[in-house]
Amino acid sequence: MAQASAIEWTESTWNPLTGCTKISPGCKHCYAERMALRLQAMGQPNYANGFDLTLHENALELPLRWKKPQTIFVNSMSDLFHKDVPVEFILRTFEIMCRADWHHYQVLTKRSDRLAKLSPILPWKPHIWMGVSVERMDFVFRIEHLRRTGAVVKFLSLEPLLGPLPGLNLEGIDWVIVGGESGPGARPMDAAWVFEIRDQCQRANVPFFFKQWGGTRKKKTGRELDGRTWDEMPALASGVASW
Repeated sequence: MAQASAIEWTESTWNPLTGCTKISPGCKHCYAERMALRLQAMGQPNYANGFDLTLHENALELPLRWKKPQTIFVNSMSDLFHKDVPVEFILRTFEIMCRADWHHYQVLTKRSDRLAKLSPILPWKPHIWMGVSVERMDFVFRIEHLRRTGAVVKFLSLEPLLGPLPGLNLEGIDWVIVGGESGPGARPMDAAWVFEIRDQCQRANVPFFFKQWGGTRKKKTGRELDGRTWDEMPALASGVASW
């Protein structure tokens, strides 16, 4: 079976690679790093290298074995577009996603420059959703890189949200996720930042998903905004994102 996920906006995770390196402020308290080191201490074979980048050839074809259609977050424990991941491995990962086309895949990166560079050789299909993480205003350039790709469904993960993001250009963007940082040392998120993004999405008719307020006790802070949960997601109709 696929690895069931507690992440609110997906169903399962698939990790043909694990481990990463930090490249921007959003990485400071990386949950994947904490989890990888915990799994290493428990003796989990895939995490023998801790959080060092590691390719897992034996995991590449797993989605082909999962017969039940599901939404899969690709590389929740790494970044497919990390500079040290061979192009050939990225292509093989996309090949598996194309073959196991009864699933929907959510690929997320902070390495938007490499994504834009490789986009012309990637086999984009409607069931492969591509997103970039943007935690602060000085990283909105990642959105423009995403916009240049051939991905049919493009989404933003504004998590951990570390500052306001006024005047976002949401042209060509099909989905926006917002969330506060959680866990040890979590940095606070201002409610005004969240409302501003929610309102921008509504004006642009872009589905808005509020993941969590975060904090050191995220279950206590919850995920309600304006007295309700916001679980809007894109759907595919004739290969075009809609909701």
